[in-house]
Amino acid sequence: MKLFTHLRPYQNPSIFTLIHRSMTTSKRVRDRSKNKRIQNLEIATEKWKIFSKIHLLLETLTSEPEHVAPITTLDRLRRQINLPRPHKLSDFLRKSPKLFELCRDRKGTTWVGLTQMGEDLLEEEERLIGENEDKAAEYVTRFLMMAVENRVRVDKIAHFRRDLGLPTDFRERWVNKYPELFRVVSSDDDDGLECLELVEWRKEWAVTELEKKVAATGGGDGGGNGRPGMLSLAFPLKYPPNYKKLFRYGGKIAHFQKREYLSPYGDARGLMAGSLEFDKRAVAIMHELLSFTLEKRLVTDHLTHFRQEFVMPQKLMRLLLKHFGIFYVSERGRRYHVFLTEAYDGLELVDKSPLVLWREKVQSLIGYRGKKKKIETFDELSDLEVKDLLDVDSDDESSSEELDESQNIVDELGSDDEEMDLAELDDEYNECGTA
Repeated sequence: MKLFTHLRPYQNPSIFTLIHRSMTTSKRVRDRSKNKRIQNLEIATEKWKIFSKIHLLLETLTSEPEHVAPITTLDRLRRQINLPRPHKLSDFLRKSPKLFELCRDRKGTTWVGLTQMGEDLLEEEERLIGENEDKAAEYVTRFLMMAVENRVRVDKIAHFRRDLGLPTDFRERWVNKYPELFRVVSSDDDDGLECLELVEWRKEWAVTELEKKVAATGGGDGGGNGRPGMLSLAFPLKYPPNYKKLFRYGGKIAHFQKREYLSPYGDARGLMAGSLEFDKRAVAIMHELLSFTLEKRLVTDHLTHFRQEFVMPQKLMRLLLKHFGIFYVSERGRRYHVFLTEAYDGLELVDKSPLVLWREKVQSLIGYRGKKKKIETFDELSDLEVKDLLDVDSDDESSSEELDESQNIVDELGSDDEEMDLAELDDEYNECGTA
């Protein structure tokens, strides 16, 4: 301890300030956003996060023979479902007894399978995805039509697989199912990665979802001065009731809404980065991408993957935060979610596709809190009431600690432990203010 008495406090104020800022950034970001927090969408974020964890486990089981696997196989997904030790995966699964069954063989190995209801639900999802395939193919084609080179890497589109309702065999089979729309080619770069390339431009698909909505309400086609590819549409705005500063920025918002911009399907190579037209087109692209998704919501990291292909600004988060009435960024967890605010009424989607209704059905079966059965063995069955679903006791899950938990079995999902650069996010709030 005497050693530390000889150390003097650091005297460089600039370095002290830097250290202080780095330690308080996260707190200041959240404090600054309190006035713009939409509680209903925060709840929706938590709801869909829980579903995504269960859905990942369901998909993993369907890839196993007979839809049954030892619990150590699922234990590799701890990081993806954000279940830290000492919490037991078996307890997490037993919270959904209508979906999962657990049993233990005489060697003490715990096995996980699907209930009949779980099997039926997955068959229903497969049927709904099949019915949705043509629409998903349209959206993927429109992805490619918005890309400046009309091609996008397959692994980037894979990040949107669940958001667009694409099948699990998206990479192996589905990308080759619509040769009249797109094809798989090798990247021009040295890496040789697979890309999806547009085969045929569909003029009727080069119309934004916002244009369709305006036309449906008798508001015209939104074209500006007859210039090809130019739009002058106002984006729908929705603010929380307690947002008090709208009057202060009303003039700037009105000016932004009246400004013409290039359609997301127009050629953006001539736009100057940082110009007003450039920024509004980026807002239009993000609006279009979110409109394609089932839940009108995306993980923000997934949007940033397309900066180059869609000619969007490097600091994309700045636009999401600045245009608060169009988008809402939820900061729950370490992965941030962006919502299209117009698509929600409270915490509910206004228009729900059959796949969204299916997901809500699955959600209704999650979170069982009654009596739980003891894990079945070949010899006996008995009921056992457990104090807490996350109590620590020993079973064969402890043997899985030697597994590589960082292995990403389903690479499109990512992990809740993936962390955005909070310092960068703080800079965006500083530069945007509350506009």
